[in-house]
Amino acid sequence: QVQLVESGGGLVQAGGSLRLSCAASGFTFSSYAMGWFRQAPGKEREFVAALSRGGASAYYTDSVKGRFTISRDNAKNTVYLQMNSLKPEDTAVYYCAAGSQATRLAQREGIDYWGQGTQGTVSS
Repeated sequence: QVQLVESGGGLVQAGGSLRLSCAASGFTFSSYAMGWFRQAPGKEREFVAALSRGGASAYYTDSVKGRFTISRDNAKNTVYLQMNSLKPEDTAVYYCAAGSQATRLAQREGIDYWGQGTQGTVSS
């Protein structure tokens, strides 16, 4: 069956870094755009970053531009989110998702699969 399994979350001080991974199985990974979303306590789940099937086109929400980088390894069926210069407001559960187009993922549309999430906490 389809699985998206996130890992790499944890506790880090402000200014630090985390690298999230999402391992996919049960579908043809290279045929899907991949994205990362996050949900902070009491807030709606929001788009963070998305990457096209081949990795050529990336999209980011404004608040993470220049700090976060999304990448993928189609040979390993894995998508990554490198998060640098972290801020307390980045604290959230981070989810990966798969969909047909990166531009649609950026609009929180066309999501076919979700992962279960991994907690990232940034202390001040």
